[in-house]
Amino acid sequence: MVSDVHGNSRDLASAGTGADALLCLGDLVLFLDYADHSRGIFPELFGAANASALVELRTARRFEEARALGRRLWGELDRTGVSRESVIEGAVRKQYAELFAAFPTPTYATYGNVDIPRLWPEYAAAGTTVLDGQRVEIGGRVFGFVGGGLSTPMRTPYEIGDEEFAAKVEAVGEVDVLCSHIPPDVPELCYDTVARRFERGSAALLHAIRTARPRYALFGHVHQPLARRVRIGRTECVNVGHFNATGTPYVMEW
Repeated sequence: MVSDVHGNSRDLASAGTGADALLCLGDLVLFLDYADHSRGIFPELFGAANASALVELRTARRFEEARALGRRLWGELDRTGVSRESVIEGAVRKQYAELFAAFPTPTYATYGNVDIPRLWPEYAAAGTTVLDGQRVEIGGRVFGFVGGGLSTPMRTPYEIGDEEFAAKVEAVGEVDVLCSHIPPDVPELCYDTVARRFERGSAALLHAIRTARPRYALFGHVHQPLARRVRIGRTECVNVGHFNATGTPYVMEW
């Protein structure tokens, strides 16, 4: 199982070796690497120095200044006559072509908050099953998948409102393994120790864990969490890791 792949197609190609299936919990796209400011769509367009400035502003939670920087840079690009939408989509498509080609068969995947769901059908091969607010049986256990993130000042591509997200969690129902991109709303699971901020977790996921009591709740999104594992009742809540940085999948055995 992997999450937060962020462009790491090289390690993704071997992530499912020896496994019955690969599960991917989203964030395939690399827009900006907070550890290496030279990597990603943003620095490819605007340079590493501007990427570093953007990271500094976001880390300091100076979101209005970060947006102002973004507007200035995109405005300069717009004046060249190139559409920012076409530039971003072209870069995302290039990454998706490499990443989906690296998925083994079978792969079960859901969206992260930086993904663009409307593009996935063009790249998901027959061996890749995309699920969002849906469930599937794998190896005799029922897995439920809830993709995307909740609304934040970052305004990433696949953020939705709390009610819409909660409806997907409810649609999944009782499962053995609850898979999502974002964590349940538990402070130690939501705090990123490097970015020095709380990411948004889901109250609906936490409610489902407490009431439906799945055996596992698996997720990603927070790259350097204060805690990677927390037990809530009978449920083991696990951040399966920042695959872009580690290149190592989380392995489930039963």
